[in-house]
Amino acid sequence: MQTIQAAIMGAAQGISEFLPISSSAHIVFTSTIYKILTGADFQNVGSEEIFFDILIHLASLLAVIIFFFKDLKSLVTGFFSAIKNKNYKTPEFQTCLFVIISTLITCIIAFFIKDIAHKLTETPAVVSILLLFTGAVLFLSEKLKKSEKTMDFKTSIFIGIAQGLAVFPGLSRSGLTIATGIYNGLNRIQAARYSFILSVPIIILASMIYPLLELNMADIQTFNFKAIIIGCIMSFVTGFLCIKFFMKFLEKFSLKGFAYYCWIIGIIMFFISLKAA
Repeated sequence: MQTIQAAIMGAAQGISEFLPISSSAHIVFTSTIYKILTGADFQNVGSEEIFFDILIHLASLLAVIIFFFKDLKSLVTGFFSAIKNKNYKTPEFQTCLFVIISTLITCIIAFFIKDIAHKLTETPAVVSILLLFTGAVLFLSEKLKKSEKTMDFKTSIFIGIAQGLAVFPGLSRSGLTIATGIYNGLNRIQAARYSFILSVPIIILASMIYPLLELNMADIQTFNFKAIIIGCIMSFVTGFLCIKFFMKFLEKFSLKGFAYYCWIIGIIMFFISLKAA
């Protein structure tokens, strides 16, 4: 792995993981453009690439944990306190329960569609179309939203389904989960906060358990750790800054701007991918 490749992939992961623009789509698109410009295959499925993918996802996870540290600490301590006191109606316990429900539903859906989703990474034109769909979901979520309410069991199920479908490259995890929350009555900040907290268990599962099954540890001594470290730093820094920007953005603006972005990039990449095919 080349240092410039690692830096680009790390930045792409950090920027697009938490903005509602699909990190998987941007990795595929970055790969396509890199291939066009250099003739090299940006993405291959060797052990180094799997290992690198794990670490840049964990770097972006670290950004979430640091940014929402107080919230996460409050939820964890409140959850176990509620169990100890047998008081299961506390906001902390309820939120943790909703996160568990959403995560379980996501895992079930992802288990059945992951192989199909993985194959789609080799078809950038389809990924472009799915990114256009993400834009439509973002655009319509606030137009069609129901009356405002707090998180409940039903909403956690729908958000879990949305996150599961986001296994398909081009469907933004943060975009679909936030849009689903808004549509079901959460305000933008509530929906975004829940989406980011929900990313903690799913990134751990997606970045460690499944990829580690494919990782050939015997190859680890051949890895370019300088490039890997640079990629991780880029993922963490850009991820943290994007979370900070996005939470401030949602205080004043809707998701429409990101919908337009998804449409523009989706259309551009659709035609570029046809050229690269």
